[in-house]
Amino acid sequence: MEDRDRVDILAAREDERVFENLVAKYKTFILYQAFRAVRHFVTTGDDEWSVALGAFSEAVTSWDSEKGPFRPFAALVIRRRLADYIQTEARHSPEISVEPQLLSGEYEDEDDASGARIRSTVYEVSGYADEGSTPGYSAARDEIDAVRKLIEPYGFTFEDLVSCSPKAEKTRKSCAAAIGTLIISEELFGTMRRDRQLPMKQLTESSGVDRRIIERHRRYIIAAAEIMKGDYPLIGSYLEAVKEYIEGMRESE
Repeated sequence: MEDRDRVDILAAREDERVFENLVAKYKTFILYQAFRAVRHFVTTGDDEWSVALGAFSEAVTSWDSEKGPFRPFAALVIRRRLADYIQTEARHSPEISVEPQLLSGEYEDEDDASGARIRSTVYEVSGYADEGSTPGYSAARDEIDAVRKLIEPYGFTFEDLVSCSPKAEKTRKSCAAAIGTLIISEELFGTMRRDRQLPMKQLTESSGVDRRIIERHRRYIIAAAEIMKGDYPLIGSYLEAVKEYIEGMRESE
Protein backbone atom coordinates (compact mmCIF):
# COMPACT_ATOMS: atom_id res chain seq x y z
CA MET A 1 0.00 0.00 0.00
CA GLU A 2 1.18 3.49 -0.76
CA ASP A 3 2.02 5.74 2.20
CA ARG A 4 -0.76 8.09 1.10
CA ASP A 5 -3.37 5.34 1.57
CA ARG A 6 -2.06 4.55 5.04
CA VAL A 7 -2.22 8.21 6.03
CA ASP A 8 -5.76 8.54 4.69
CA ILE A 9 -6.96 5.42 6.50
CA LEU A 10 -5.60 6.65 9.81
CA ALA A 11 -7.01 10.13 9.24
CA ALA A 12 -10.39 8.71 8.28
CA ARG A 13 -10.81 7.40 11.80
CA GLU A 14 -11.15 10.97 13.05
CA ASP A 15 -12.33 12.95 10.02
CA GLU A 16 -15.66 12.10 8.38
CA ARG A 17 -14.80 13.99 5.20
CA VAL A 18 -11.59 11.98 4.78
CA PHE A 19 -13.58 8.81 5.35
CA GLU A 20 -16.09 9.78 2.66
CA ASN A 21 -13.25 10.41 0.23
CA LEU A 22 -11.77 7.05 1.15
CA VAL A 23 -15.09 5.34 0.46
CA ALA A 24 -15.26 7.00 -2.95
CA LYS A 25 -11.74 5.78 -3.70
CA TYR A 26 -12.50 2.21 -2.54
CA LYS A 27 -16.05 2.05 -3.90
CA THR A 28 -15.31 -0.48 -6.64
CA PHE A 29 -13.29 -2.57 -4.19
CA ILE A 30 -16.15 -2.61 -1.67
CA LEU A 31 -18.71 -3.55 -4.34
CA TYR A 32 -16.46 -6.29 -5.64
CA GLN A 33 -16.01 -7.82 -2.17
CA ALA A 34 -19.78 -7.63 -1.65
CA PHE A 35 -20.29 -9.39 -4.98
CA ARG A 36 -17.91 -12.16 -3.92
CA ALA A 37 -19.68 -12.58 -0.62
CA VAL A 38 -23.31 -12.66 -1.74
CA ARG A 39 -22.72 -14.11 -5.21
CA HIS A 40 -24.82 -11.59 -7.09
CA PHE A 41 -24.52 -8.03 -8.35
CA VAL A 42 -24.64 -5.35 -5.68
CA THR A 43 -25.36 -1.65 -6.18
CA THR A 44 -25.15 1.27 -3.79
CA GLY A 45 -28.93 1.13 -3.47
CA ASP A 46 -28.94 -2.40 -2.04
CA ASP A 47 -28.99 -3.43 1.62
CA GLU A 48 -25.82 -5.41 0.97
CA TRP A 49 -24.03 -2.16 0.18
CA SER A 50 -25.00 -0.74 3.55
CA VAL A 51 -23.67 -3.85 5.29
CA ALA A 52 -20.47 -3.77 3.24
CA LEU A 53 -19.99 -0.06 3.91
CA GLY A 54 -20.41 -0.62 7.64
CA ALA A 55 -17.86 -3.43 7.45
CA PHE A 56 -15.45 -1.18 5.55
CA SER A 57 -15.80 1.43 8.28
CA GLU A 58 -15.08 -1.26 10.86
CA ALA A 59 -11.99 -2.29 8.90
CA VAL A 60 -10.75 1.31 8.76
CA THR A 61 -11.16 1.63 12.52
CA SER A 62 -9.64 -1.69 13.53
CA TRP A 63 -6.87 -2.19 10.96
CA ASP A 64 -3.38 -2.64 12.40
CA SER A 65 -0.70 -1.89 9.82
CA GLU A 66 1.78 -4.01 11.75
CA LYS A 67 -0.27 -7.14 11.04
CA GLY A 68 -0.58 -6.83 7.28
CA PRO A 69 -1.85 -4.72 4.37
CA PHE A 70 -5.24 -3.05 4.51
CA ARG A 71 -7.03 -4.44 1.43
CA PRO A 72 -6.92 -8.15 2.37
CA PHE A 73 -7.99 -7.25 5.90
CA ALA A 74 -10.89 -5.08 4.68
CA ALA A 75 -11.95 -7.76 2.20
CA LEU A 76 -12.10 -10.33 4.98
CA VAL A 77 -14.14 -8.08 7.27
CA ILE A 78 -16.61 -7.22 4.49
CA ARG A 79 -17.13 -10.86 3.50
CA ARG A 80 -17.58 -11.97 7.11
CA ARG A 81 -20.15 -9.30 7.86
CA LEU A 82 -22.06 -10.11 4.69
CA ALA A 83 -21.91 -13.81 5.51
CA ASP A 84 -23.57 -12.98 8.83
CA TYR A 85 -26.14 -10.88 6.98
CA ILE A 86 -26.90 -13.70 4.54
CA GLN A 87 -27.47 -16.15 7.37
CA THR A 88 -29.86 -13.72 9.03
CA GLU A 89 -31.79 -13.10 5.81
CA ALA A 90 -31.77 -16.70 4.56
CA ARG A 91 -35.01 -17.62 6.30
CA HIS A 92 -36.76 -14.80 4.47
CA SER A 93 -35.50 -15.52 0.96
CA PRO A 94 -34.79 -19.02 -0.36
CA GLU A 95 -33.50 -17.71 -3.70
CA ILE A 96 -29.79 -18.12 -4.35
CA SER A 97 -28.17 -15.74 -6.79
CA VAL A 98 -25.51 -17.26 -9.01
CA GLU A 99 -22.87 -15.61 -11.15
CA PRO A 100 -22.30 -17.07 -14.60
CA GLN A 101 -18.69 -18.18 -14.20
CA LEU A 102 -20.13 -21.46 -12.93
CA LEU A 103 -20.90 -22.20 -16.59
CA SER A 104 -17.21 -22.45 -17.37
CA GLY A 105 -16.71 -25.21 -14.83
CA GLU A 106 -13.79 -23.19 -13.53
CA TYR A 107 -15.38 -21.24 -10.70
CA GLU A 108 -12.95 -21.00 -7.86
CA ASP A 109 -13.96 -19.88 -4.40
CA GLU A 110 -11.21 -18.06 -2.56
CA ASP A 111 -11.73 -17.25 1.08
CA ASP A 112 -8.34 -16.25 2.41
CA ALA A 113 -6.94 -12.77 2.99
CA SER A 114 -3.89 -13.13 0.76
CA GLY A 115 -5.32 -11.00 -2.03
CA ALA A 116 -5.27 -13.83 -4.59
CA ARG A 117 -7.74 -13.25 -7.40
CA ILE A 118 -10.68 -15.34 -8.49
CA ARG A 119 -9.85 -16.79 -11.89
CA SER A 120 -12.47 -14.73 -13.71
CA THR A 121 -15.37 -12.58 -12.62
CA VAL A 122 -18.48 -11.03 -14.00
CA TYR A 123 -16.93 -7.68 -13.25
CA GLU A 124 -14.07 -8.35 -15.63
CA VAL A 125 -16.36 -9.59 -18.41
CA SER A 126 -18.81 -6.71 -18.25
CA GLY A 127 -16.25 -4.02 -17.45
CA TYR A 128 -18.27 -3.33 -14.32
CA ALA A 129 -17.23 -0.58 -11.98
CA ASP A 130 -20.54 0.51 -10.49
CA GLU A 131 -24.09 0.75 -11.72
CA GLY A 132 -24.68 3.82 -13.83
CA SER A 133 -21.05 4.25 -14.84
CA THR A 134 -20.71 1.19 -17.06
CA PRO A 135 -23.34 -0.24 -19.42
CA GLY A 136 -21.91 -3.74 -18.91
CA TYR A 137 -23.44 -3.96 -15.46
CA SER A 138 -27.10 -3.82 -16.51
CA ALA A 139 -26.38 -5.80 -19.69
CA ALA A 140 -24.96 -8.72 -17.73
CA ARG A 141 -27.83 -8.64 -15.26
CA ASP A 142 -30.36 -8.51 -18.11
CA GLU A 143 -28.73 -11.51 -19.76
CA ILE A 144 -28.89 -13.54 -16.55
CA ASP A 145 -32.58 -12.70 -16.13
CA ALA A 146 -33.27 -13.62 -19.76
CA VAL A 147 -31.48 -16.96 -19.44
CA ARG A 148 -33.43 -17.75 -16.27
CA LYS A 149 -36.68 -17.33 -18.21
CA LEU A 150 -35.29 -19.26 -21.18
CA ILE A 151 -34.53 -22.42 -19.21
CA GLU A 152 -37.52 -22.40 -16.86
CA PRO A 153 -39.65 -24.48 -19.30
CA TYR A 154 -37.08 -27.27 -19.00
CA GLY A 155 -37.91 -27.68 -15.33
CA PHE A 156 -34.78 -26.29 -13.70
CA THR A 157 -33.34 -22.92 -12.75
CA PHE A 158 -30.17 -21.02 -13.46
CA GLU A 159 -29.20 -21.65 -9.85
CA ASP A 160 -29.38 -25.43 -10.38
CA LEU A 161 -26.40 -25.22 -12.71
CA VAL A 162 -24.02 -24.87 -9.77
CA SER A 163 -24.50 -28.56 -8.95
CA CYS A 164 -24.26 -29.94 -12.47
CA SER A 165 -21.55 -27.90 -14.19
CA PRO A 166 -18.57 -30.07 -15.20
CA LYS A 167 -15.40 -29.52 -13.21
CA ALA A 168 -12.89 -32.03 -14.63
CA GLU A 169 -11.21 -31.15 -17.91
CA LYS A 170 -12.15 -34.49 -19.50
CA THR A 171 -15.80 -34.05 -18.53
CA ARG A 172 -15.87 -30.47 -19.84
CA LYS A 173 -14.61 -31.71 -23.20
CA SER A 174 -17.28 -34.43 -23.28
CA CYS A 175 -19.99 -31.90 -22.48
CA ALA A 176 -18.59 -29.57 -25.15
CA ALA A 177 -18.94 -32.39 -27.67
CA ALA A 178 -22.56 -32.97 -26.67
CA ILE A 179 -23.35 -29.25 -26.76
CA GLY A 180 -21.59 -28.83 -30.09
CA THR A 181 -23.56 -31.70 -31.57
CA LEU A 182 -26.80 -30.07 -30.41
CA ILE A 183 -25.83 -26.68 -31.80
CA ILE A 184 -24.84 -28.01 -35.21
CA SER A 185 -27.79 -30.36 -35.63
CA GLU A 186 -30.97 -28.37 -36.19
CA GLU A 187 -32.95 -31.61 -35.87
CA LEU A 188 -31.56 -32.50 -32.45
CA PHE A 189 -31.84 -28.93 -31.18
CA GLY A 190 -35.40 -28.66 -32.47
CA THR A 191 -36.32 -31.94 -30.77
CA MET A 192 -34.85 -30.67 -27.50
CA ARG A 193 -36.87 -27.47 -27.67
CA ARG A 194 -40.06 -29.22 -28.66
CA ASP A 195 -39.90 -31.90 -25.98
CA ARG A 196 -38.15 -29.70 -23.38
CA GLN A 197 -35.63 -32.45 -22.76
CA LEU A 198 -32.50 -33.89 -24.35
CA PRO A 199 -32.93 -36.48 -27.09
CA MET A 200 -30.68 -38.86 -25.15
CA LYS A 201 -30.36 -41.75 -27.56
CA GLN A 202 -29.78 -39.64 -30.66
CA LEU A 203 -27.42 -37.26 -28.87
CA THR A 204 -25.37 -40.11 -27.43
CA GLU A 205 -25.04 -41.75 -30.83
CA SER A 206 -24.28 -38.54 -32.72
CA SER A 207 -21.80 -37.08 -30.23
CA GLY A 208 -20.10 -40.27 -29.09
CA VAL A 209 -20.36 -39.06 -25.49
CA ASP A 210 -21.11 -41.55 -22.74
CA ARG A 211 -24.81 -41.46 -21.89
CA ARG A 212 -24.02 -41.27 -18.17
CA ILE A 213 -22.09 -38.03 -18.64
CA ILE A 214 -24.93 -36.52 -20.66
CA GLU A 215 -27.48 -37.53 -18.05
CA ARG A 216 -25.36 -36.22 -15.17
CA HIS A 217 -24.83 -32.85 -16.84
CA ARG A 218 -28.16 -32.66 -18.66
CA ARG A 219 -29.11 -29.24 -17.29
CA TYR A 220 -25.71 -27.75 -18.08
CA ILE A 221 -25.83 -29.07 -21.65
CA ILE A 222 -29.34 -27.73 -22.22
CA ALA A 223 -28.55 -24.31 -20.77
CA ALA A 224 -25.27 -23.97 -22.67
CA ALA A 225 -26.91 -24.96 -25.96
CA GLU A 226 -29.71 -22.44 -25.46
CA ILE A 227 -27.25 -19.70 -24.51
CA MET A 228 -25.10 -20.33 -27.55
CA LYS A 229 -28.10 -20.40 -29.85
CA GLY A 230 -29.29 -17.07 -28.48
CA ASP A 231 -27.83 -13.59 -28.18
CA TYR A 232 -26.03 -13.65 -24.83
CA PRO A 233 -22.48 -12.40 -25.50
CA LEU A 234 -21.51 -11.80 -21.86
CA ILE A 235 -22.66 -15.11 -20.43
CA GLY A 236 -21.61 -16.85 -23.63
CA SER A 237 -18.05 -15.63 -23.06
CA TYR A 238 -17.78 -18.23 -20.30
CA LEU A 239 -18.28 -20.98 -22.86
CA GLU A 240 -15.14 -20.42 -24.89
CA ALA A 241 -14.11 -24.09 -24.64
CA VAL A 242 -17.43 -25.11 -26.15
CA LYS A 243 -17.09 -22.52 -28.92
CA GLU A 244 -13.63 -23.78 -29.80
CA TYR A 245 -14.88 -27.37 -29.94
CA ILE A 246 -17.77 -26.39 -32.19
CA GLU A 247 -15.44 -24.52 -34.54
CA GLY A 248 -13.26 -27.59 -34.72
CA MET A 249 -16.28 -29.75 -35.54
CA ARG A 250 -17.35 -27.38 -38.32
CA GLU A 251 -13.87 -27.24 -39.81
CA SER A 252 -13.68 -31.03 -39.92
CA GLU A 253 -16.96 -31.32 -41.84
